[in-house]
Order: sequence, then C-alpha cells, then structure tokens
Amino acid sequence: MNTLNVIVEEIKSIISSDFSGKKIFDKDVADVLGITQMNFATMKKRNKIPYVELLDFCATKSISINWMLYGQSPESLIEATNKFFMVKYFSDVSASAGGGSDVEGEEAQELEIPEQFVAMLGGERELRFIEAINVSGDSMEPTFSYNDIVFINRDKTDLQRGGIFTIRTEAGLFIKRVQKRIDGKVDIISDNKVYTTQTLDPREIEVIGRVVSRFGDVD
Repeated sequence: MNTLNVIVEEIKSIISSDFSGKKIFDKDVADVLGITQMNFATMKKRNKIPYVELLDFCATKSISINWMLYGQSPESLIEATNKFFMVKYFSDVSASAGGGSDVEGEEAQELEIPEQFVAMLGGERELRFIEAINVSGDSMEPTFSYNDIVFINRDKTDLQRGGIFTIRTEAGLFIKRVQKRIDGKVDIISDNKVYTTQTLDPREIEVIGRVVSRFGDVD
C-alpha cells in the first residue's frame, strides 16, 4: 500500500489546477482534507493515513480509493470486482472517548473489503453482521487512534470472555476493553493508561458488538 507521503504527492497533483500553478504545500493538502495542520504533521510523521477524510476526498473528486491507496486503476479491478465484499459503514458515527450515537437509524455507506481479508472479519457468513464506524478520541491508544475505522460484529455481544467491544452507557458510545468481574460487575478499561478503569453494573451497559478488526488491518 502507498505511504502517506506518496498519497500526499498524488493529492497535490490532483488539486494543482485549483492553485493556478502555485506551489502546493502540505498545509494546503491538510486544508483540502479538513485536517488541522498540527494533526496532519503528526499523521505524516507516523505514516498514519486519514482514511475517513481520504474516502471523502476521493468521493468528491470521483477518484478510485484503490488507485489512491494501491495505485490500482479502475480498469484493473473490473475482472476482480467479484473478489471484493461490501460492509455497512456509518461515517457519521464515532465512538471511543465519548459522544456519538448508536448505528441504528444512521445512514450507511458501503465500504469495500478485499476477499483476502474477509477471514479476519470472521468469514463470509459473518459479513451480514459486520458494520464499520469511526474512532474518536485517544482513550484506546495505542490499539486504536483517532479517525481509525473499526469493524464491529453486532452478533457478538456476550461479555463473558471479555475483549474489545462497542458499548453504550448513559455517557455515550464507547470502544473499550471489557472484562467481567467475579462479583458480576463489568470493568470498562481504556488501553490508554491516562484514563482510569470504570466499573459498571451490566444493566447500565448496552453492548453494540465486538470489535473484530480495524481498517489498517485490512489495507
């Protein structure tokens, strides 16, 4: 897959006509993508691709996301179209450090998943339960970062064995590591140690589904 530096240069070429021959800087790319210059500089340093903003940019410019990420032309994908699968992607829904809403009732887009990564989501039969949302905040770093796209299996809601789940409490929608206690209560754990563990009664939690992967794992 192309690095962020390569993608940035491609974007500069695409938007060059909008700048009347003037030199285009990284800050211009950040503005086009709707990302602050500080966050964009951090992303470049970490080679952290802003998938959500890039998807929106490609949609606006009618550009294939496969070409942007992999250098694959649309023509080269025609014969392999049946090797891609689609899952629901709720681009307006975010979860992690609070806020957001349940995916019910939100307008879904379609996100392409290459055939070779379907197994990571549980197999083809599980795809009907898979939905994707965005990560907001830093409470699950380094496991998940701001603007990651994560895949949730809504058929997996049993907390008995623990794991990372999307849950909703009275405080909002969260992506957290969940662990059941011997006393029957549930620990809500952030991977970012800056955040303290919260303990709740199971009746205070609505389990949306288990987080089974992130976009970076399937690119």
